[in-house]
Amino acid sequence: MTLATKITVSRLFMVPIFAAFAIRYGLGTSSGLPLDFDKWAAICFFTLAAVSDGIDGWIARRFHQTSELGAFLDPIADKAIVLTAILTLTFFDWGEIGWRIPYWFTAIVVGRDCFILGGIRYLYFAKKKVAIRPHWTGKASTLSLFVVLGWVMLLPTAINPNFPCAVAAVFVLLSFLEYLQQGLRILRSK
Repeated sequence: MTLATKITVSRLFMVPIFAAFAIRYGLGTSSGLPLDFDKWAAICFFTLAAVSDGIDGWIARRFHQTSELGAFLDPIADKAIVLTAILTLTFFDWGEIGWRIPYWFTAIVVGRDCFILGGIRYLYFAKKKVAIRPHWTGKASTLSLFVVLGWVMLLPTAINPNFPCAVAAVFVLLSFLEYLQQGLRILRSK
């Protein structure tokens, strides 16, 4: 197993640790006794997981450590940390009552990801070679999701999380349309 793949696997192990601290902090907030340690531990594990995503990719490219296992696990690890954070921050307040990710935003993100995964599975069953290329809309969507998560976890202003969620929803939907178009092109190819 390459160093890059080991970093990816470690990111997968960070997901439940992040979730445990985030949920504990959310429960503490609801009961009126939040522990700052839980909040900062959750933020640290989330940040470490996010940073390790860039590090494992850089190591894989720089030192020619790409592998099929790494290519398979990397997007799973990415989705695992982001979706876990979004779901956790949807169901648990991280500040005053209502300081959380709104349900409608979570439905858009989870719906897009389920549709994309279902589309890829359909293309495999249709015996099509699936080569989804990264696009700026996907990168902008990921960045905007990190902004939303940081907004909720770090409470940078008193502006409700609905505002950054509305901006991020535009990029999530644009990325959905781009991946839908790519999937349709692959389906029509010979």
